[in-house]
Amino acid sequence: MTRVKGLKGKESRMRLLTIAADEFANRGFHETKVSTIVTRAGLSQPAFYLYFSSKEAIFDELVNEFRTRLRMLVETSRFTSMVEVQDVPKQLLMTIETIFRFLAATPHLTRIGLFLAPESDQIKEELISLLTDNLRVEQQAGYFRSELEMEIVAECVFGIVERLTLSQLLPGIKEPEGLALQVVNLLLYGMLATEGAITQESEKE
Repeated sequence: MTRVKGLKGKESRMRLLTIAADEFANRGFHETKVSTIVTRAGLSQPAFYLYFSSKEAIFDELVNEFRTRLRMLVETSRFTSMVEVQDVPKQLLMTIETIFRFLAATPHLTRIGLFLAPESDQIKEELISLLTDNLRVEQQAGYFRSELEMEIVAECVFGIVERLTLSQLLPGIKEPEGLALQVVNLLLYGMLATEGAITQESEKE
């Protein structure tokens, strides 16, 4: 019997988190009410406080979940020594596409963590720092030009991803694959009409 109660408790807690994420993302923190969350979840208000001490507590948990998961994505995206130089474009494409896929799959968490949370600027600085560390290691391994300042590159890459997430990804205008392709071609090959850019056909090979 305890096992069933435990399972139901986990399901109720997860339902509250899911609905809270939707409310916060669409209404903002101040306009979101605990009463609305519990009504949508089919639970009582006292039940809410079995799992969360306050509205702030459930909001903070959502922010921390987003922060932890995105941080892990960035940390594990560093190129390994097994990557051949000629494979860098496709490896970079896969990395950026993976990040866009995560952001698209968790739209409510993305809105909360990147744009609504009071600590969103801190989260972005943390991610840029991790990205800078990755790029420096990859630069030292000979993958990228030695004269580039990787702090600037990291700021540019993250700025592009952040802006496209808000303007193209979250509204459903573009898919992760298409956005990643545009970003990588711009970063690696620039805007000049030269050969070398990745096409959708070559990316599938």
